[in-house]
Amino acid sequence: MTTAGPAFRRVLLKLSGQALAGEKGVAIDPARTLEIATHVDRGRQLGVDIGIVVGGGNVFRGVAAAARGMDRVTGDHIGMIATVQNALALQDALESIGTQTRVMSAIEMNEICEPYIRRRAMRHLEKGRVCIFAGGTGNPYFSTDSAAALRALEIGAEAILMAKRTYNGVFTADPETEPTAEFIPRLTYLDAIQRELGVMDVTALSLCMDNDLPIHVFKMTGDNIDRVLAGEDVGTLVATH
Repeated sequence: MTTAGPAFRRVLLKLSGQALAGEKGVAIDPARTLEIATHVDRGRQLGVDIGIVVGGGNVFRGVAAAARGMDRVTGDHIGMIATVQNALALQDALESIGTQTRVMSAIEMNEICEPYIRRRAMRHLEKGRVCIFAGGTGNPYFSTDSAAALRALEIGAEAILMAKRTYNGVFTADPETEPTAEFIPRLTYLDAIQRELGVMDVTALSLCMDNDLPIHVFKMTGDNIDRVLAGEDVGTLVATH
């Protein structure tokens, strides 16, 4: 790893809800959550401001519930609350290792976390605190991918880091079902959209494309986050060219 210093001043880390899940159907595994917190803490120690958006799929998926007959808006609201649960678990893990952290929710829950206010979030980041943005965008029909793109732009992040649990980057197909799937080191936003490669949803990718916000897709393991923050080529880069 290079010692020249971090390649980014500020980033937005997007975690799936499944990243916090354990084996045997455990929705939030404290050991796994602490492992992720340790990676984030190492990145913070490099001097990089870190915002985080975490999904809620390990607890509840609004889209899946809607497919089974639940009202979509109600399902999405429950999913937003699930992201708050994950954010609180991650905050607890981060603070247990000494990393100052604030959870900010798009849905007000004043007894357990702060409401999302952009200027307040910027101030937390300037003070070296990790900010976890929960509650999605606060609106139904928008995924946490869209929330990640939106919050990244609002806080002036220089890149989105899409941390995956299983594969180190983007492949031409799902390697689990297609053994011949090939790794793709670099993609344009349009390629990712047109080829439906599952990097992010179309709304989020379009927002990143319109604002030239690069996306680094990599496996959240070992020192990968350190290497990405140091400017090394890890996983797949989604950018304009």
